[in-house]
Amino acid sequence: MAGIVRLLLVLELLLFSATAFALDEKIVVQTRTLSEHDFLTGKEQAGQPVEITGTLAGPDTDERLPVVILLHGTDGPRSGAAWNWRLFLESIGVASFRLDSYTGRGIESADSQQELFGQFTQIYDTYRAMEALAEHPKIDANRIAVMGFSRGGHAALYSAMTRFQNAHGPKQGKLIAHLAFYPACNFELVGQFELSGAPIREFHGAEDDWTPAAPCRAYIDRLAAGGYDAQMSEFPGVLHSFDNTSIPARNWSASWQTSRKCLRREENGRLVNPETGKPFSYADACVEYGPSVQYNDGATAKAQAAVEAFLLGDAFKLK
Repeated sequence: MAGIVRLLLVLELLLFSATAFALDEKIVVQTRTLSEHDFLTGKEQAGQPVEITGTLAGPDTDERLPVVILLHGTDGPRSGAAWNWRLFLESIGVASFRLDSYTGRGIESADSQQELFGQFTQIYDTYRAMEALAEHPKIDANRIAVMGFSRGGHAALYSAMTRFQNAHGPKQGKLIAHLAFYPACNFELVGQFELSGAPIREFHGAEDDWTPAAPCRAYIDRLAAGGYDAQMSEFPGVLHSFDNTSIPARNWSASWQTSRKCLRREENGRLVNPETGKPFSYADACVEYGPSVQYNDGATAKAQAAVEAFLLGDAFKLK
């Protein structure tokens, strides 16, 4: 009996040790809130300085870890998608950094007020987060990837642009992969077909009525035709936020905004609605309401398998 008690005690101590020393900490990131015009025209020192935070999490190891920066959508830092991917990444031996781009800016959610949050804010935040992570003793600064969801997805996608990296990119750290989940791709940006060369993997539900798949398919196909390592996984019958387990049934809100029928073209450092010839606004007639979201187990499982194979193989070379 005493032997069993001692064994249980040892097991309990081992479990406590593994939990206590696993990577799980808050890190402050010094960034700025640039207007879209300032970002597009490369005015890095414009806007307001702001402190945001991220949660660095990962497995218990003595080795430096590769890390994936996770970017939430307009639903904010409580995004179930970002949390689920944190758990999955840790299970395959990869650290994650869940970046909160809202709280430091006094934002809770922008699903119904998308003008509260700039289209390129999370790209700038990603570059600054890379600098913070590069200073961390547990992180391999040469193996950083970015993964984003919805609004965070198009930040993950367009952060690959050479132009943006030249204007705002990190002074430390190397971004070696971009994983974009159901981003908006209805943009025409100067230099959007000139990329850093890091591989891109895009994941989208074919029935997404918030950020439709078709513009992303056209963009990814154009990149691939231009010689870039860009691939898209499209899942039939699947909606927006398909990897968010907190949405088991189809959900929607009459107040949620979608720019699915809007084209935003960059002209003279501003996003213009070609139909009006004026700067794009969420008051424009092309903006609609009531898109839907729903988790899909099959699509999530396929996306996880693809991400695991990609990160452990081509990107981080852990296999």
